Amino acid sequence: MSVVMTRTKDMDKADWLEWRKKGIGGSDASAVLGVNKYKSPFEVWNEKTEEHVADEEDPSEAAYFGNRLEDLVAEEFQMRTNKRVRRKNAMMQHPDYPFMLANVDRVIVKEDAILECKTANQFFAKDWEEDQIPDAYLVQVQHYLAVTGKSKAYIAVLIGGQKFVWKEIERDEELINMIIQQEKNFWENHVMANVPPAIDGSSAAEQYLNERFPQQEKEKVTNLGVHEKEALQKLDQIKADIKMLEKEEKEIKNNIKWQMQDAELGYVNGYEVSWKNITANRVDTAKLKREKPALADAYTYQSQYRKFTYKAL
Repeated sequence: MSVVMTRTKDMDKADWLEWRKKGIGGSDASAVLGVNKYKSPFEVWNEKTEEHVADEEDPSEAAYFGNRLEDLVAEEFQMRTNKRVRRKNAMMQHPDYPFMLANVDRVIVKEDAILECKTANQFFAKDWEEDQIPDAYLVQVQHYLAVTGKSKAYIAVLIGGQKFVWKEIERDEELINMIIQQEKNFWENHVMANVPPAIDGSSAAEQYLNERFPQQEKEKVTNLGVHEKEALQKLDQIKADIKMLEKEEKEIKNNIKWQMQDAELGYVNGYEVSWKNITANRVDTAKLKREKPALADAYTYQSQYRKFTYKAL
């Protein structure tokens, strides 16, 4: 039986984000387990530690419409299944592992089950075919079942705004035990110990390194190891691949432009191509400094950062 950590009805976003920092939520779980395409373990750690300031910025359009359409998805689920659902309006906590939190979308009335509501881009329709469920959502749902103690879950998804799918997910004790152990390790050995997990390519990791090491110690030299040499060799290959792909990208675009010629828009099944004239206003900084040096100085500021470069010797 889960514990109600706090009530969320009428709670503002800033307070909700602060409460989320007190544990690992369902959307965090897939990132901790490494199956989230959009979020890494480092980003979760960064959000949960004091290094991170809660983000109160407007959500992405996908997240915005996902929130707006949640009620519609829940209502459609009720119509198609004849099941009744209701909001929980609470942040729940696992009775034995208090770092495991859950904000479920809905609970099923008179059934030991929960409902998770999703929206998906039409390009990801194949991820929902037959019995398939994206790994990230499967982990999220099993995390919720672990916290709530419920025996099953339903997941309903509106795909591309025009296709509705719902699926039943049974409680999987083997997967739940794995989720608990990995989250326990992450929470105790990284969040509570304030030790970051492996550095990755996220903007959060880049910001962390820039803030942690803002200044170089002049003339200080460090000897890198075999692992770093292999990483630099891989970086060489990546740069070469990027250069080749960028050339291929330009070639494809140029061939499409040749077909469009002076047309503003082009259409082919599933795609719209735009080739429009854009007018941009830019400041001629060289002329400004030459003719109005005092004005240029007044609006010039100095910024400092550490630039990373490398070269073969």
